[in-house]
Amino acid sequence: MFKLQNVTILGATGTIGQQTLDVIARHPERFRAFALSAYSKVDALFEQCKQFEPVFAVMLDADAAESLRIKLQAIASPTQVLSGLSALEEISAHPEVDTVMAAIVGAAGLKPAMAAARAGKRILLANKETLVMSGNLFMQAVEQGGATLLPIDSEHNAIYQVMPARKLENLADGGVRRILLTASGGPFRKASLDELKAVTLAQALKHPNWAMGPKITIDSATMMNKGLEVIEARWLFNATAEQIEVVVHPQSVIHSMVEYIDGSVLAQLGNPDMRTPIAFSLGHPERLESGVSSLDLFKIARLDFETPDLVRFPCLRLAFDALKLGGTAPAILNAANEIAVAAFLAQKIQFLEIPQIIESVLSHSKIVEVSSLELVIQADEAARLAAADWIAQH
Repeated sequence: MFKLQNVTILGATGTIGQQTLDVIARHPERFRAFALSAYSKVDALFEQCKQFEPVFAVMLDADAAESLRIKLQAIASPTQVLSGLSALEEISAHPEVDTVMAAIVGAAGLKPAMAAARAGKRILLANKETLVMSGNLFMQAVEQGGATLLPIDSEHNAIYQVMPARKLENLADGGVRRILLTASGGPFRKASLDELKAVTLAQALKHPNWAMGPKITIDSATMMNKGLEVIEARWLFNATAEQIEVVVHPQSVIHSMVEYIDGSVLAQLGNPDMRTPIAFSLGHPERLESGVSSLDLFKIARLDFETPDLVRFPCLRLAFDALKLGGTAPAILNAANEIAVAAFLAQKIQFLEIPQIIESVLSHSKIVEVSSLELVIQADEAARLAAADWIAQH
């Protein structure tokens, strides 16, 4: 017999949220969707509430919350509807919650993830910005709160699986030489600079391997996604920038590798399906059925590797720059990127203007040490304004 685990899913209507519910539905004797959240997708969250009957449903947008409340009342649903950021923090730190899937995209996911850490929850971290913006503060909160942190990004989850089981003060203590972070290369891996100048939104949203939300898909196309993952890896595994190398691997079958000082390279392989890291993290240290099909190595037949091109994909270079600068630089990088990607999705800027905006904001911003969440949020807000000004002036 297993103790039923109460799970809060932050960002339940997004890709990761839906896949988490898929895995939970396969194991009703082990997991219960205790609380679900969304930003404003009323109909999608309503359908999830009908199926899973969570205790709480939270919408960040107050009007959307009222619409959901009316719809749920009409079917006499037992789910209580809440709204706003404080409600997200409440369902993350709720005493009955065991596990929090932190899958809200963007800076909005920072405070709820921090609340879960302080409350000592098992955190399945799919929100990049939590570590990118405030890595040291978040890792301190995890330690002080006695929380358990499991990464959901397929790359970090892979590294976690092939790292030494014990916590390391530094990689050398575990005999680790370096982390090899794999990248698909996105849809423009082979594109020339001239071709990148003419990239359309539809082309950028067509990822060759993964089904993801629009923001993350664009980040993959610019390789900023990999840059943010480099910064995440620094905090998750206490690695330096020099101990992290990005390897372009177009098949997305090897999710990442760890090289040891004896020459061994350990890799985690699997089909490109996020239910694998989700199931691994929900069940850890046990393995769960995820619904992912078996990897057919004969069908794949080959595995290719390339060095990333930092001229065609400057976002990756900018992420390494921000990591080396430290302090608020990663938060500034992330905020400028969010504004730039939103502008590209709204077709207000060209594809190659995304890194231009980020570089401009990063080079003109004041970078300070991160001593509080307030400082991080201030840097984030200032970078957003600077990015918006750049867009308005060009």
